[in-house]
Amino acid sequence: MEEWYDLWFCSLPGVGNIRGERLLSLCGGSTKKLYHEPDGVWRQVLSEKVYEEVRKFTARWKLREEYEKMAEMGVGLVLLSQDAYPEKLKQIPDAPLGLFFKGRLPDKGEHSVAVVGARDCSAYGRYVAGALGKALGERGISLVSGMAKGIDGISQQAALEAGGLSYGVLGCGADICYPAGNRKLYEMLSEKGGVLSPYPPGTLPKSCNFPPRNRIVSGLSEAVVVIEARNKSGTLITVDMALEQGREVYVVPGRVTDRLSDGCNRLLKQGAQVFLSPEEFVEELFGSMVRKEKMTNGHLERENAGNVPSERQLPESLARVYEALDFMPCSLEKIGGRIPFSCTVGELGGMLIQLCMKDMAVQVSPGYFCRK
Repeated sequence: MEEWYDLWFCSLPGVGNIRGERLLSLCGGSTKKLYHEPDGVWRQVLSEKVYEEVRKFTARWKLREEYEKMAEMGVGLVLLSQDAYPEKLKQIPDAPLGLFFKGRLPDKGEHSVAVVGARDCSAYGRYVAGALGKALGERGISLVSGMAKGIDGISQQAALEAGGLSYGVLGCGADICYPAGNRKLYEMLSEKGGVLSPYPPGTLPKSCNFPPRNRIVSGLSEAVVVIEARNKSGTLITVDMALEQGREVYVVPGRVTDRLSDGCNRLLKQGAQVFLSPEEFVEELFGSMVRKEKMTNGHLERENAGNVPSERQLPESLARVYEALDFMPCSLEKIGGRIPFSCTVGELGGMLIQLCMKDMAVQVSPGYFCRK
């Protein structure tokens, strides 16, 4: 029955963390006691307007029915005062008093990294997000993000497909898949990781909900990696919160002419750590304990963390053409000028089509190709 009251408390309108914490402290941390002492405690903390709102809300609230409804959705709830509450999150200022979740919660001592970035990312951003997600998944490092379109979702899906764990933090109820286009990822997170939210079930995804949830993304992590962000990107809110929480911030550098990387390059100028490769990042942050290695012919070698086949597996001519490609589309003439051997335009086009068939390149328009 205590959990019935916990759900009521975490669903109260207009109370917030600071007043909620004061209310609980006056009731010895018991949500049940708080529920049964409206006049004795509520009026000490709440303004008249909020008091009336909470009183009317409580009169309509059906304790058992609401809890059973949440359980049927597969949503759980943990309070800040409870042992199951994520340890890293307990350490941040203004930690949510309650955390709703589907799937699992992060374990104590679990290594974790937040990956954030642009929704409308480039091919370069997609590649880095996929490679980083795969590398973290293979090494048993949890990936935390916002389940958004673009960098967030790409990195999370790559981590899960590599056999790792990922947690999606939503700006709506944990029972709502947002964005709707990420339904497959939402279901994967619910089964193989966790969907977390500070908001009660049924809360719609309003724009005002997302900045506060960003503190949870960074708060659950030991470091934040930014992959593509414009100058006024919402991603930078997560960076600010990460710095306030004492988290490391790593940034993937971008071209100075690329507006998608303006925010990233500015962060680097301000002193953020440079992200150069998944392997180097993991080694620098966590050391050799989580390094993925394998034995080949008696020698210890690092696994390739990328999600694209290595050019070493290709015939010599195809490998050189692949090396000549970039993540920015290039014309056949420009690609031909980069390779160390002569060939006709038709032969070069044929080799590029082979790379496209191997899912290593993509033709973005007639005569223009880039890396996949």
